[in-house]
Amino acid sequence: MDISSICIVLFSSTLGLILRIYIQKNLNINIGFNIQNTSIVNFIASFVLGILVGINFTNNGILFFTGFLGSFSTFSSFVYQLFVLLQKRKFMHLFFHYIEVIIISFLFFYLGYYFMQIIK
Repeated sequence: MDISSICIVLFSSTLGLILRIYIQKNLNINIGFNIQNTSIVNFIASFVLGILVGINFTNNGILFFTGFLGSFSTFSSFVYQLFVLLQKRKFMHLFFHYIEVIIISFLFFYLGYYFMQIIK
């Protein structure tokens, strides 16, 4: 990996981190039940990843979006939320939160991918 590739990943991961923190601090969505802001970020990242897979993104673009999406979405926050629910012995919430994030994230990924297939 050359220095320009490192700079692209560094810059894009910084942008992803800033956007994730902004959304987690400022976006509150209530659709009848509590959606964690981390989940919203993961849904957005899954959609964008689906779009990128749908258009076969390559070269420096993939470095940019790897850094951006890797910093923007956060698996460790998802795992921590599951751990907190486990500690609080809220097993049903834990189960449904797990299912919610995995299934909805996949649906958003597929929606992004499908959207790009329609446009092509």
